[in-house]
Amino acid sequence: MFVKLLALDAATEACSVALLANGEVLTREALEARAQSELLLPMIDSVLREAALRLEELDALVVGRGPGSFTGVRLAVGVAQGLAYGAHLRVIPVSDLAMLAQGAVAATGCHHALACMDARMNEVYWCSFMRGADGLVTPLHEERLGPPGSVALSGSGPWFGVGTGWTRHEQLRTMLATSVVALAPDQLPHARDALTLAAPLWRAGATLAPEQLLPVYLRDEVAMRPRR
Repeated sequence: MFVKLLALDAATEACSVALLANGEVLTREALEARAQSELLLPMIDSVLREAALRLEELDALVVGRGPGSFTGVRLAVGVAQGLAYGAHLRVIPVSDLAMLAQGAVAATGCHHALACMDARMNEVYWCSFMRGADGLVTPLHEERLGPPGSVALSGSGPWFGVGTGWTRHEQLRTMLATSVVALAPDQLPHARDALTLAAPLWRAGATLAPEQLLPVYLRDEVAMRPRR
């Protein structure tokens, strides 16, 4: 029996929706940062109509929980919670950095990906990932926020760099030039990669009630750490 999952993401200037149903994936995407709130629900409706499914027939909702744009992350989490409450569905949060890394390993076959997203204020969100035998990425450390100079590699490479941090911070490219052998600096998180990461979580029963779903900003978390 095929699992039926709907994923949505709006953590960057792009927003995307992906539906896994009957073993196939349907997607919608748009690069309209200021219109995400107007686009997300129609995109969801569009993929459900194409698959001839009702929201209540899904097994769970998947959402990019950040890090990323505060507004975009709040939007995606809020929409996922509202839909899940209404349809009595469980939810599966997925890291946007992991989505970036998963997209990179799927496209290139690389084993190590360093996901770096521009966080403005001369900072980046970043995390190192390794591809497992199942083709899925796992983080090698906690997700971090800091200046480009704080980015460091965990373990041996070669490394594939992915995300807007590589486009917007020359220091990052210069500093890691000998270890990062290829780049996809314009790649943004996409909901289809959230589906890839969420499917085994659903099979393992790793779902949440809608009220348990929380956005991950990293910047707020850093601000709340006690000073030493």
